Amino acid sequence: MKFSKQRELILNQVKSFPIHPTADQVYSALKQSNPSLSLGTVYRNLNLLSEMGMLLKIRIADGSDRFDGRTDCHYHMVCDRCTQVFDVELSELDSLNEVVSQKYGHELTVVTLNLNGICCNCRKAEQN
Repeated sequence: MKFSKQRELILNQVKSFPIHPTADQVYSALKQSNPSLSLGTVYRNLNLLSEMGMLLKIRIADGSDRFDGRTDCHYHMVCDRCTQVFDVELSELDSLNEVVSQKYGHELTVVTLNLNGICCNCRKAEQN
């Protein structure tokens, strides 16, 4: 597959974002310096990059998909107040595939887990 300049820009933008951006946020961040870039191009490339395993697509119920430059095994917490997505390390789930295999005979190929709650920043804001 050809790795175009636009695809590389999109991948690097997601990897450098301090948050888990939506396609619209990636587009907004790149549009000014890349005026020929279209929103459709951003959507297509984000989906392609996630299908190729170069990005993670985080599906958000009742919200826009988010994208993550980290492709290692980790989980996400979605804040019910500010809607930000945070990485969550849960080593307690490292043996999940083994447990499911032993208990049910299934083999997991992908585990996606989104936790919902209130982030520490929103909790602090509510206490003040």
